[in-house]
Amino acid sequence: MKLFYSINHVLLAFFMHSSSLMDAGTGFLLKPIFIHGFSASLHLVLLLVLFVSWVCGKLKVRVGHDSTEESKERVKNRRVSWYKKTLVCCLGVSAFNFVLCLLSYFYWYRNDWSDDKLVTLFDLVLRTLGWGAISVYLHTQFFNSGKKRFPFLLRVWWGFYMSISCYCLVIHIVLYNKQVSVPIQYVASDVVSVITGLFFCYVGFWGKHEGEDAILLQEPLLDGNTASEDVVSPIKPKGSDKVTPYSNASLISILTFSWMGSLIADGNKKTLDLEDVPQLDSRDSVVGAFPTFRNKLEAECGTGSGVTTLALVKALFFFFWKDMLSTAFLALAYTSATYVGPFLIDTFVQYLNGKQDFEHEGYVLVSAFFVAKLVECLCRRHWVFRLQRVGVRVRAVIIAMVYNKGLTLSCQAMQGHTSGEIINFMTVDAERLGDFIWYIHDPWLAIVQVGLAFLILYKNLGLASVATVFAAIIVMLVNFPFWRMQEKFQEKLMESKDKRLKATSEILRNMRILKLQGWEMKFLSKIIELRKSEAGWLKKQLFCTAMANFIFWNASSFLSVTTFGACMILGIPLSSGKILSAIATFRILQVPMYALPDTISMIIQTRVSLDRIASFLRLDDLQSDVVERQQRGCSDTALEIIDGNFSWDLTSPNQTLKDINLKVFHGMKVAVCGTVGSGKSSLLSCVLGEIPKISGILRLCGTKAYVAQSPWIQSGTIQENILFGKEMDRVSYDRVLDACSLKKDLEILSFGDQTVIGERGINLSGGQKQRIQIARALYQDADIYLFDDPFSAVDAHTGSHLFKEVLLTLLCSKTVIYVTHQVEFLPAADLILVMKDGKITQAGKYSDILNSGTDFMELVGAHKQALSTIDSMGGGLVSEKNSEEGGGPSITSRDVMKEENKDVQNDKSDEVAESKRQLVQEEEREKGKVGFSVYWKYITTVYGGALVPFILLSQVVFQTFQIGSNYWIAWASPVSEEMKPPVAGSTLIIVYVSLAIGSSFCLLSRNVLLVTTGYKTASLLFNKMHMFIFRAPMSFFDATPSGRILNRASTDQSAVDMNVPMQIGGFAFGIIQLLAIIIVMSQVAWQAFIVFIPVISTCIWYQQYYIPSARELSRLVGVCKAPVIQHFAETISGSTTIRSFDQESRFRNTNMKLMDGYSRPKFHVAGAMEWLCFRIDVLSSITFACSLVLLISVPDGVINAAIAGLAVTYGLNLNTIQASVIWNLCNLENKIISVERMLQYCSIPSEPPLVIEGSRPDPSWPSHGEVGINDLQVRYAPHLPLVLQGLTCTFLGGMKTGIVGRTGSGKTTLIQTLFRTIEPAVGQIMIDGVNISSIGLHDLRSRLSIIPQDPTMFEGTVRSNLDPLDEYTDEQIWEALDKCQLGDEVRKKEGKLDSRVTENGENWSMGQRQLVCLGRVLLKKSKVLVLDEATASVDTATDNLIQQTLRQHFSDSTVITIAHRITSVLDSDMVLLLNQGLIEEYDSPTKLLENKSSSFAQLVAEYSLRSNSSFEN
Repeated sequence: MKLFYSINHVLLAFFMHSSSLMDAGTGFLLKPIFIHGFSASLHLVLLLVLFVSWVCGKLKVRVGHDSTEESKERVKNRRVSWYKKTLVCCLGVSAFNFVLCLLSYFYWYRNDWSDDKLVTLFDLVLRTLGWGAISVYLHTQFFNSGKKRFPFLLRVWWGFYMSISCYCLVIHIVLYNKQVSVPIQYVASDVVSVITGLFFCYVGFWGKHEGEDAILLQEPLLDGNTASEDVVSPIKPKGSDKVTPYSNASLISILTFSWMGSLIADGNKKTLDLEDVPQLDSRDSVVGAFPTFRNKLEAECGTGSGVTTLALVKALFFFFWKDMLSTAFLALAYTSATYVGPFLIDTFVQYLNGKQDFEHEGYVLVSAFFVAKLVECLCRRHWVFRLQRVGVRVRAVIIAMVYNKGLTLSCQAMQGHTSGEIINFMTVDAERLGDFIWYIHDPWLAIVQVGLAFLILYKNLGLASVATVFAAIIVMLVNFPFWRMQEKFQEKLMESKDKRLKATSEILRNMRILKLQGWEMKFLSKIIELRKSEAGWLKKQLFCTAMANFIFWNASSFLSVTTFGACMILGIPLSSGKILSAIATFRILQVPMYALPDTISMIIQTRVSLDRIASFLRLDDLQSDVVERQQRGCSDTALEIIDGNFSWDLTSPNQTLKDINLKVFHGMKVAVCGTVGSGKSSLLSCVLGEIPKISGILRLCGTKAYVAQSPWIQSGTIQENILFGKEMDRVSYDRVLDACSLKKDLEILSFGDQTVIGERGINLSGGQKQRIQIARALYQDADIYLFDDPFSAVDAHTGSHLFKEVLLTLLCSKTVIYVTHQVEFLPAADLILVMKDGKITQAGKYSDILNSGTDFMELVGAHKQALSTIDSMGGGLVSEKNSEEGGGPSITSRDVMKEENKDVQNDKSDEVAESKRQLVQEEEREKGKVGFSVYWKYITTVYGGALVPFILLSQVVFQTFQIGSNYWIAWASPVSEEMKPPVAGSTLIIVYVSLAIGSSFCLLSRNVLLVTTGYKTASLLFNKMHMFIFRAPMSFFDATPSGRILNRASTDQSAVDMNVPMQIGGFAFGIIQLLAIIIVMSQVAWQAFIVFIPVISTCIWYQQYYIPSARELSRLVGVCKAPVIQHFAETISGSTTIRSFDQESRFRNTNMKLMDGYSRPKFHVAGAMEWLCFRIDVLSSITFACSLVLLISVPDGVINAAIAGLAVTYGLNLNTIQASVIWNLCNLENKIISVERMLQYCSIPSEPPLVIEGSRPDPSWPSHGEVGINDLQVRYAPHLPLVLQGLTCTFLGGMKTGIVGRTGSGKTTLIQTLFRTIEPAVGQIMIDGVNISSIGLHDLRSRLSIIPQDPTMFEGTVRSNLDPLDEYTDEQIWEALDKCQLGDEVRKKEGKLDSRVTENGENWSMGQRQLVCLGRVLLKKSKVLVLDEATASVDTATDNLIQQTLRQHFSDSTVITIAHRITSVLDSDMVLLLNQGLIEEYDSPTKLLENKSSSFAQLVAEYSLRSNSSFEN
């Protein structure tokens, strides 16, 4: 306090001495009080001048506030050279004077204060403030001023500063020569001042400014705009165009992580996007790393499929062995440095107690502590960063390996793994390998740590250290069962999570059919049940973790009690220094004791992941010798199969294709036909080399293109899907669009061919997807084209147009093999193959095989039977139409397009046009700081946050007991062995144990409360989010890729389950610990607050400076992960198409680019975290060192040496706790984003109520099935025009009504309104007198039935697909199977009704899947049945059987049909023809056909014309 009482006399003393200057002569000029007083005065004037300058600057800013950003940018480009170096030098001078001030204060603290010392200290304070103010001025005011030179007054000041510095140095040299004692700090200050003064004078008076010429050099010389610009802006490369600064950073920059500075600075100026994040260095990029790893793996196990776990481990080791060795050295150095503190504490306590072995021992000890902390900081930060960097590389190369394997997997191997399981190799196993790198050194480090701890304890406590070892073993053994349980619970938890996610994925994929059938809540209850099972394991896992955490925090107390008890028993004298050294050692030792089981668990989990990945990499690839490829033009034969036998399952006795002999010449058109399941698609697959070959020869000459029956569309624009990797050729592109009738579709779309297609083509109709597929194949200009029934998804006219324009025109000179169910397309073929039971039963031209066998006759007969219906109903309609329309060309040239019947694209075209938005947007990403409301909602979810105060109270009391126990044992022990202890040994131990037990109970209650709160919050958020998702309207699922929903249900839910409560708790507990340490250290010497306040302020500033960049980088990691998964999922589902176009290499490159896009923010997140932690660690080390200097500067006897030693013990953890608080805060900001994302989905608008209790229909409703439509007007959004414009009609009960119309007429909108996936704007629909809008959605949808266009099958069994809700008996299911012609097929299978159905029903043909959908409605037997293109995927004969089945079993039901096959509509009692949302015609088919000018008659004529034409050239 003497300092502060004397400050008032400082200036007075200086001026009193000055007044006697004339009397004392020039000798006064040599006195320190004059030198430092004069310097202080000048620095005070400097501060005043800078303050006035700042005020003037603020006034100028207000006047010139309208300056643009562009001018600011030009200003920055004109700033003087050496600016950054000058700024750093000013900061350095300020920091140097601050440190000198502290050291001087601590050094003089023990003695009385003199006037000289006070003036010197005052001078150093003003110097610190003055140079700090100059730094702030340079950064804030001068930085944007645009001046070409430093300000005149600043340069004058630098001149003065240089003169004073030289004067002081000369004076001190003179005094030294006169044998006058000069303090060392004076000389150090003079030297530093002179050197910096020289630098400032150089940059101020001789330094050149950056001219415009230098900037002009950065511009292109041929830029026409350059001459007209007054000022040229420099080219600033985007992050996506430049490599990370880490790749060419200097040693200092690497050591201090300064290379991250530019990115963190950018994040403070704006919201970071992916293009702002620099590219990875070639060593870290998967593009550069993968070839190296692949070569290592091939060297271990060859190029075949012989990958073993050992080979994979060896390849990974040799891939990063250099990094492993360097990080091992850093880890060893870090571990050694952490034990320096415990080793020296006893010596330090003895020094404070007055025992000094040599001069300046205190400063040597402080230096040792400080250097050890710096080494610990440097090694820890670079150890962690390097391991994370290796983890990024390992994760990337493993994902690349899995991806490449997925592209070459055989179909049989693919069937053994669902796409979700394969994606898990990327999202779970590869991530786990990347995370394991963190643990790679822990096993051997634990041994080193225990060994060092034992040595320190043995040095201090002798044989009692043996008790410590046994106690440590006991702690590990106690931890062992918890670890085993954790491992078991984690395994069960992951299994439960996998089941839930698998079910969720399937449900999201089929949400449309679930809503139409009214099944969504049943399936939601299934998800909730799966979650309950998962939550049970989660609860066990969390409580097990809480117990392990309890053991961890009590380990130190248990070791202390055991060791000190052993000392009492063995009679080993205890001193406070030895006790504190032991306590510090125990704290370090508890980390490996706690972490070792976790490390072993991680090793086991990683071993499992390695086994899984190795077993996947060992799976069979496609046979490379199935197809003998020949170069284009080397043979007249395009395709030849000789005695070919092929089978999807090589273990099955039933071959898929048998005795295939086929020869196709270039330019031939080959048609393949046959009944459902006859092997048509398999024949094309064998040509593609997809089916394993048992025997025979298959030769293919030329390139190939393939159009699958089930369209495969990539996420991306329509243009990207058509080009499929080829360069744009506008002429060819337009010709392909014309041939595929896509131009009109593109005109409807606001973005044309730049429209982004949703996941699986969700915003396209079936016909549009199929035509885009065909366009993709045409644009490739291949030699051989394989079409798998692409015309089934388009209407009569469009199919006819496609066949003529594509097969007969554009591909007239190409080899085409096409599968078709339309008999009318067969006559144009040069060769027709009739398939049955995997064999070619007939082959030849149409006329040749027509009468040569029964199989072909059955197909043709069914087709003729269908046509006879038209002839009988329409009479001479066709011939009359031919005569009227000149043979029909005017009809076929009309702009008739398929009714693009999926709801989103056609009927919503106006919506898209008006809103000018893509249907599928980029994933939403919150920007800026996470709002406090998110935290508040999270912590108040359970009991309104009532448990939170109790959790915090438990931690405060725990911390109090912990400090109390350590304070007690430090106080109650003698400082040295010669002194008498204040209390008896038994009392010491009893009190210590009591306090330890008290803290244990508090800890236990804290852990239990935290786990309970976190668990209940996670469960409530899960249920709430899923309820909103399942109640969302279909428009939400159309515009939202399932990957985004799954990301929230998996990644975000896992974070909320496991991480968020621990992060919030960890942050709160860390704050309490930090405050406790500050209190303990300040209690010993309150002056430590002088250091704590600026250091903590600086840490907070650093954290605030860092967090905007880190937050956005973490968000980018989440956003960039989804495209990797989505691309992989798309690749797996479209692997056949990709291979057929020979595009594997392009897709591999795309995957690598996406992986680098994911790795870039992940790498820089790690760099940013270490940038922050390094600075906080250094600041903490400086704080600790200053506190130690303060302690050794305190006069003897002022403080208790034992309590001072306790402060040091706590101070050793200061940097760890401080870094932990900041790390937890930053991590919490990153993890809380998961809560934010889940809360987003808790505000999705819901559909109308499922059940309205006051308005429930009768259980027998509908009894007649009469559907009355009254003035129905429908629009997709309030601001959009009407799609249905006042429809009024009645579908009589028991009648069959066909709905027809052209594109955009509103057919599907009407069906959607009937099922209320869209609500009417005006009007109503009545079913048996009940207004459907007045009842609940579930009551409505459960009473109606629909067979959708896209046949849906779930993974499971035949039984679960027909009867998902288990409502029917096996007899009823068999009856339904027989009715839909599948009974015999199912009986052939080994499992009968329990026969396996793979993901998406891939092991069933498209037609068979459609028949399963028919079986569902046969079981349900509703009074109202809707058929939406229900027979699009079956041949005509099967179609006739289905129609016959429907007539037989739904004779008294109302059947509403939308169909491409006119024969399906002709069989109806009534036909409704819609045109632009209005009813154009509504009557019986017979009456409409009688009127030759009716629109319906024209549609029938088109179909009849096409069916009767042969398409022959």
